[in-house]
Amino acid sequence: MNEYEVREFDENIVRGAGLAFQRLVNEKKKEDGELIFSRNGRIFRIKATEIEKIAY
Repeated sequence: MNEYEVREFDENIVRGAGLAFQRLVNEKKKEDGELIFSRNGRIFRIKATEIEKIAY
């Protein structure tokens, strides 16, 4: 693979991960569910309806 193909591959992976996360959030919204995250060793829960206010 040349440098262009590697960069394009990386962009596709990032785009796919973003799409998968958005689908997960949408599914959890339908269920009125929560998502669980960890940051700096601390675990916290966020309602799916609050994700858009924070992340987008």
